[in-house]
Amino acid sequence: MKKEFKVISELISQNSKVLDVGCGDGELMKFLKDNKTSKIRGLEISKNRVQNCLSKGLTVIEGNAENDLQQFPNNSFDFVILSQTLQAFLDPEKVIAELLRVGKKAIVTIPNFGYWKVRINLLIKGTMPVTENLPNEWYNTPNLHMCTLRDFFNFCSKREIKIFKSLALKNNKTLNLSAKNLAWRNLESQLGIFLIEK
Repeated sequence: MKKEFKVISELISQNSKVLDVGCGDGELMKFLKDNKTSKIRGLEISKNRVQNCLSKGLTVIEGNAENDLQQFPNNSFDFVILSQTLQAFLDPEKVIAELLRVGKKAIVTIPNFGYWKVRINLLIKGTMPVTENLPNEWYNTPNLHMCTLRDFFNFCSKREIKIFKSLALKNNKTLNLSAKNLAWRNLESQLGIFLIEK
């Protein structure tokens, strides 16, 4: 079980209504269904992954978050999750706005492009980094918009999006993330986890 899943689970209230956007093969959904809530649905763009989820008994619909979140009414979920997918959208700003419309709260996790190994890789090798959270080469990556923990803080601040809780994952440790320690956490952490609300 990924450490990220445990942290996400701890942010969600028991028996909440949850939507996992870009749910992939349903690994996170299955974990939440077994440990937190049976009221969970997924939205996934890949037909094969949707089939994979359905074969596990998960409720998933095929769709593209950039266009298909609009089918859900306002506040139709307690929590909407976007796990390590934001950077793959053409229009991340539109997706965040839709998450905050459809869900009362949203949990967004991002691979941190400000992580020291990423910076060193660019500085020394002069090539796009390949890490555990960014496993693809530049030419086959789905990632279009790389961002750092600081970038996401700034994004929320400019749009008056409330950050209720922000955490950083460093190896397998969960660290509190705040404006005060942002510079250091941005350097040492591989992943950011944000609980946000409009």
